[in-house]
Amino acid sequence: MPDKPLQQLDLNLLKIFEALYEEQNMTRAAERLFITPSAISHAVKRLREHMNDPLFERKASRVQPTSLCRRIAPLLLSHLNGLRMAVQQFTRFDPASSEQRFNIMIHDALEPLFIPALFTRMRSLAPNVQLACRPLDRPNISRHLATGQADIAIDVALPLSKPVLHQRLSTDEFVVLRSRHHQKALTQEEYLSAQHITVSHRATGRVIEDINLQQQSINRQQVLRCQSYQTAKLLLKNSEYLLTIPTSIAKGLLDETLEIVALPVTLPGLDIDMYWHENSEQDEAIRWLREQIRLVS
Repeated sequence: MPDKPLQQLDLNLLKIFEALYEEQNMTRAAERLFITPSAISHAVKRLREHMNDPLFERKASRVQPTSLCRRIAPLLLSHLNGLRMAVQQFTRFDPASSEQRFNIMIHDALEPLFIPALFTRMRSLAPNVQLACRPLDRPNISRHLATGQADIAIDVALPLSKPVLHQRLSTDEFVVLRSRHHQKALTQEEYLSAQHITVSHRATGRVIEDINLQQQSINRQQVLRCQSYQTAKLLLKNSEYLLTIPTSIAKGLLDETLEIVALPVTLPGLDIDMYWHENSEQDEAIRWLREQIRLVS
């Protein structure tokens, strides 16, 4: 346990703790803070002395938090984020001169739909602002937004309520992506008898299109569940498999070997929402970021 008063802890060390805890890599943490890896090492040494714990343990190319580190991190990061928000109340956000770093949690399938346009727009308006995209941690969205580990999350519509706020960005219709060698219209009978590929980061559980289909007492034959749309794309080529997918994602995968055809069964559209914590509702910088995301969606 810590044996020194908290008043003696340099707040700059908490920024380094935050970066290393989130990146779990000294080089990336140093790049994020524009300091050297050596400075990170010296800071960690001071933190270890203060907390009387190793805090981080090197494993291969990563530094992993100890059990104490994992236990205290949410509280420390929450207070650090609260301090930032308190300071921001007294400073105006100027995009043209700001060097702020924004963190967005987003599903990797949605990243190419939003981030290229968002980053291009941000660079023209705020050339020194940094943007970091993080893997979506759906069960912990609320916690990441509350602690400031993420400023914004972008995902499908979720049953989240206050203190998490949300705004609809888009609604996407489902279509079928398949090999061009099919060369005929896709009927409902053919769709239901076909072999289907699904994409999900979860090892088990129904994907959203099957939830909606089964509500209509419609079942289809799934032969493969993979983690990546790029993997599914490779499997579709010169095969009989079908992939049911939102239109915008299908367009991003389309090439000379694949085609998009209408879905011959009825599915509701897929809603995409933007999420943020009510603590940042009045934060000028986060409000600006939300507006840029809305404008490119």
